[in-house]
Parts: sequence; structure tokens; C-alpha cells
Amino acid sequence: MSKIKTMVLSSMLTANALTIFVIEAQLPPLAPIPGIKLGLSNIITLLTILLLGAKAGISVHFLRIFLGTLFTGQAVSFLYSLAGGLCCLLLMLVVSHLPHNLIWLMSILSAIAHIAGQLLVAVWVLGTISILLYTPILLFSSILTGFFTGMCVQILIKRYSNIFR
Repeated sequence: MSKIKTMVLSSMLTANALTIFVIEAQLPPLAPIPGIKLGLSNIITLLTILLLGAKAGISVHFLRIFLGTLFTGQAVSFLYSLAGGLCCLLLMLVVSHLPHNLIWLMSILSAIAHIAGQLLVAVWVLGTISILLYTPILLFSSILTGFFTGMCVQILIKRYSNIFR
């Protein structure tokens, strides 16, 4: 794929991820515990890594975090998003070689890594480890949401594989 084609596609995927992120930020919380959300914009990040490679995936992911924070005005959540996003992205890159029928597993593992990164920042920001009491609930929710987003990517790649070539 040419550099220009990759750049245009990366820009389109970034715009999609950002749009999904901003819409999801406007939805009411799924649970009364902070940190539980679907993470639908991660569908785009994972899709980008699988289609365009690590460099494009990293760009799309961090642009979405930075611009999403600016557009939603949630500056307080920037550290949480950055730490969770970094952990999530690193894990996605490590396991991106898995077969395409295991994308759901890749997504679950990256969702768990995301929660781990956010919990580490929460412990640091709040200065207490008592926040870790939420770990079982957050872990359960990250498994569910990671499975959902992973299955979305897996279905997209399977259904539209001829377009993605």
C-alpha cells in the first residue's frame, strides 16, 4: 500500500475512532463504578493495527486519546486514558500476530491491560490502594467489553476481507 493511501486511510480511521469516542463519552455510564464503558473506539484501533500495522495503529490510538480529551473537555481523565491506552496498545502489539479467529482474545487481553493501566494511575493519583477493591468488577467488565469489541473486529475483517486487501 502506498504511503499516501496509508496516510489517508489512517486519517479516516482516526476520524472514525474520534467520532465513536465522542459519542460514547456522551452516553450515560453503564455502571455506577467509574471506568466501566464499552470502549468502542478500540474497535478502530485494533482494526488499524491488523490492517495497516503497528505504526498506523499507534498514531490512530494516541491521536484519538489526545483529540478526544480536547473535544470532550475531560482533561481529568487524560492521565487515565493515556495510561490505559498505552498498556492496551502495547498488549495489542504484542499479541497482534495471533490468528484472525482469535481477535476476540486479543481484545479481551488488551481490555484487561487497559484497566490495569487505569488502576495504576488511580492508585498514584488518589494515593491509596483501596481503589484496587474495584478490580474484580472492572476485570469482569473488561472481559465482557473486550470480547464484544473483539468480536466486532473479527466480524468486520471476516465480512469485508475483500475490501481490506
